[in-house]
Amino acid sequence: MATLTSVTLPPDYDPEKDKGEFMNPVMKEYFRKALIDWRAELLKESEVTIQETLQGTELQKPDLADRASAETDHALELRTRDRERKLIAKINSTIRKIDEDEYGYCEETGEPISIGRLKARPIATLSIEAQERHERMEKTHRDD
Repeated sequence: MATLTSVTLPPDYDPEKDKGEFMNPVMKEYFRKALIDWRAELLKESEVTIQETLQGTELQKPDLADRASAETDHALELRTRDRERKLIAKINSTIRKIDEDEYGYCEETGEPISIGRLKARPIATLSIEAQERHERMEKTHRDD
């Protein structure tokens, strides 16, 4: 396991312009901060939804159409929260990978995942090429 040291992230840091070693301490800190911020945003949105939408939803409406609409909205909100819960679990897993020096490498090939891909999807576990192969295989098996 990696030793945790304090790393100061420059305010204008861009990992794509970093000419140092792949997944150096500053680069790892950049992605750790991005993941922590993303998780905090998801948790805040979830809290607001629970307080405003789900707790305030009156499903016992006198009109059947209104009740059906409210129940549909409620179910959609619950599915969205479930997807976000799963995403938060992936974010937590990714932060652990950073701590264990396993972040940024394709789980299939072991090669580094491009910084551009990681910036776009910090929880990516496959390189673009491996992801495309995986999706082609899924499509092939789904069509059977």
